[in-house]
Amino acid sequence: QLQLVESGGGLVHPGDSLTLSCTASGATLESYAMGWYRQAPGKQRERVARIINGASTNYADSVKGRFTISRDNAKNTVELQMNSLKPEDTAIYYCWVLTMGANWGQGTQVTVSS
Repeated sequence: QLQLVESGGGLVHPGDSLTLSCTASGATLESYAMGWYRQAPGKQRERVARIINGASTNYADSVKGRFTISRDNAKNTVELQMNSLKPEDTAIYYCWVLTMGANWGQGTQVTVSS
């Protein structure tokens, strides 16, 4: 059974950087789309970034130019490098993998506050 475990969240100041990491176990994910979503308090979960086969990426408009998604198929991991963080980036960030259906991690909290 596929399991996703996120790490790297925390409390940072506006303008800081943070890297989230997601490690998958139970399946080889080389051919699947992977990505990150986030959910802020009182808001719906939204897509942040996705990567397909290590070549094709797409980002939410709100994070373009600040966030970078990457994957390491050998390690079954996907990372989200987040730069120039803003208070509005505060949310629980979820790792996502699309196999036969959507698979989610448990989430990691990112808080951006001065």
